[in-house]
Amino acid sequence: MGAMDFNVKKLASDAGVFFSRAMQFTEEKLGQAEKTELDAHFENLLARADSTKNWTEKILRQTEVLLQPNPSARVEEFLYEKLDRKVPSRVTNGELLAQYMTEAANDFGPGTPYGKTLIKVGETQRRLGAAERDFIHSASINFLTPLRNFLEGDWRTISKERRILQNRRLDLDACKARLKKAKAAEAKAAAEHELRLTQTEFDRQAEVTRLLLEGISSTHVNHLRCLHEFVESQTNYYAQCYQYMLDLQKQLGRFSGTFVGNAESTSPPPAAASPPAVAAASLPAVPTIPVVPTIVGVPSTVAESVLNPNEVKPPASGTRKARVLYDYEAADSTELALLADEMITVYSLPGMDPDWLIGERGNQKGKVPVTYLELLS
Repeated sequence: MGAMDFNVKKLASDAGVFFSRAMQFTEEKLGQAEKTELDAHFENLLARADSTKNWTEKILRQTEVLLQPNPSARVEEFLYEKLDRKVPSRVTNGELLAQYMTEAANDFGPGTPYGKTLIKVGETQRRLGAAERDFIHSASINFLTPLRNFLEGDWRTISKERRILQNRRLDLDACKARLKKAKAAEAKAAAEHELRLTQTEFDRQAEVTRLLLEGISSTHVNHLRCLHEFVESQTNYYAQCYQYMLDLQKQLGRFSGTFVGNAESTSPPPAAASPPAVAAASLPAVPTIPVVPTIVGVPSTVAESVLNPNEVKPPASGTRKARVLYDYEAADSTELALLADEMITVYSLPGMDPDWLIGERGNQKGKVPVTYLELLS
């Protein structure tokens, strides 16, 4: 019976405290009761903490979208994390594309120009996919995890202590109100004693909460370090991707002559108005294009750098006809604009970049990119 009586009294006491807080809160909202205000510094700490929490949530969510655009996959990863189970390995889009390209190459024939290119591009896509996987893993550990730890750890502690502080503040203001209403000396003495106790509890809780809020500065320092690590991971990832694509470009450049005259092309290649020197050096000249022995008044070794198409004379024999595969807009006066399906005459010059030929159409003359042409016999 004694234990039961104690529990009943405790429940009654808790109900009384809850009712007192509810009354105080309601009267404050209605403007019928005074409210103890926190000092300006404390209010600034609260505002800074709220801002940190809100922006951390937004940055976390958007980074998750950046790393995993598929919402279904994000939900799956979230569930695995909550169940404390390892997230199963997932094939990246680049790796899946590599698989399809390799299978297509085997179907079309790995020895054909298209098949060879599919294999090389597929291998690069596989490497890009692997680099993406490493970047996602690194970013998750070094950036996302610290942000989540703050929201699920430190912030929950701060929120809990703030709720306790709010209750202590309501208790304090309720005591102040009761002291004002007390008439008898005995009632006033009891109210003053209760007020001293609640004031002590409020001050103690305010100090605890203040220390936690001031710790937000350390949170910013930690997140700053994590942000630097995220940027470093992202930089390494894009540098890898850039190098992989450069390597692929060089590999494809070595076989560019294979595709000249291939009527199966279905999309225009990028314009090569000023190809990099390293790529130009690795490209072989097209041996079937006739070469003009000399340019009037210009040494052959510098023919390309000072080429003026209007001064170029076609060879007496050996010029070839070419059909234009795609529209091409001339970059300057030395180039010849092209329209798809038109026929032009082409020939080469000593020292020219093998990616280019001299094209003639009536009285018009200029450089044209080889990859835009189908050379006719």
